[in-house]
Amino acid sequence: MENETGPVRLRLDVSYDGTAFNGWSAQPGLRTVQGEIDIALETTLRRHLPAPRLIVAGRTDTGVHAIGQVVHLDLTADQHAFLATPHRNRTKYPPFPPALRLARRINGLAGAADDLHVTHAAVVPRTFDARYSALWREYEYRVSDLTGPRHPIRRYDTLWFDATVDLDLMNAAALSLLGLHDWAAYCRPRDGATTVRTLQEFHWRRDPDGILVARVRADAFCHSMVRSLVGATLAVGEGRLSIDDVTRIRETGLRKGEFKVANAHGLTLREVAYPGEEHFEARAELTRARRAAL
Repeated sequence: MENETGPVRLRLDVSYDGTAFNGWSAQPGLRTVQGEIDIALETTLRRHLPAPRLIVAGRTDTGVHAIGQVVHLDLTADQHAFLATPHRNRTKYPPFPPALRLARRINGLAGAADDLHVTHAAVVPRTFDARYSALWREYEYRVSDLTGPRHPIRRYDTLWFDATVDLDLMNAAALSLLGLHDWAAYCRPRDGATTVRTLQEFHWRRDPDGILVARVRADAFCHSMVRSLVGATLAVGEGRLSIDDVTRIRETGLRKGEFKVANAHGLTLREVAYPGEEHFEARAELTRARRAAL
């Protein structure tokens, strides 16, 4: 897959604690995940600029965490050759494959605060697209209601919910929402972006420690969609909305303040799934065609 004379595509798997980040996307004057990685790339490749552009599987909001974020970037031949050149002090700096060397540099720079870490880096075919080749994204949302524990060490990834909820009602509401729909009422609109998505899986469980955990999977998510789905089903669980209400809101496209969007800090991007590499290009083309048709 490595090409000494042309661009080389890398896949990076990234984890981060979103507490101190203003979301994924780079923004002037604000600390973001993309912004920190961009600075690390510019520093590492300062003799071979411009730095590569990051393409991300899914942009996360301010305060949202990730243990399975995926990005891709393209190195020029010069950048790849630079990363492949062994350090002069091989005792202190043993030779690493270029992808791993870049990951270690990012972790040493962007990960210096210990809230961001590249967990894996590898060369991939240029047909791989972190955004468009994805089959699905899966998020997890953690809630402690009044019957659950309040562990201060988990306060940054678990919502403390001041009510007791009915798990069966929440799951019934979640089940009623599955399928291909327009989620405008459950999203924060973005100019030019579709709100049509396929919600593939949505269910709640209560773990042995008493924490409620939602697993939500879709081909893609629009802005604030998962947090809205969580907020709506929590409202059903505490009796403020009916199961019919959550589907009515979706079908009419009107929310009218009937439930509160759940806070960001309880949400974690767990996984992004991809097909086998022989299907990367076909999946990306299919995704782009679907988005263009909507």
